[in-house]
Amino acid sequence: MSDRWQYLLVLAACLAITAPLEFFGPGVYRQWRRLVKAVFPVAVAFLLWDEIAIAAHVWTYNGAYITGLDIPFRVPIEEVLFFVVIPICALLTYNAVSTILDRVNRR
Repeated sequence: MSDRWQYLLVLAACLAITAPLEFFGPGVYRQWRRLVKAVFPVAVAFLLWDEIAIAAHVWTYNGAYITGLDIPFRVPIEEVLFFVVIPICALLTYNAVSTILDRVNRR
């Protein structure tokens, strides 16, 4: 397999591993409006930060590990997905742990 898919595969693995956590408590995907309100503003802020850093030549991405698809300002699509996928995985984990701890503490 080509190395250029590694970033996307890691993001997909993160989603796959945390997907079953949706079934704990009220869920994350089932509250999609809340999810969008939590993830979207932060993702936009970090994407702007990335765009500025790339334009200023502060950092770049290794082309061997990305698909080469960019949004404007040369931000790789994988980076855009990172700012959506990782917070979703974190919210799924937080939701599941909170639910489990609530159940344990009720006993």
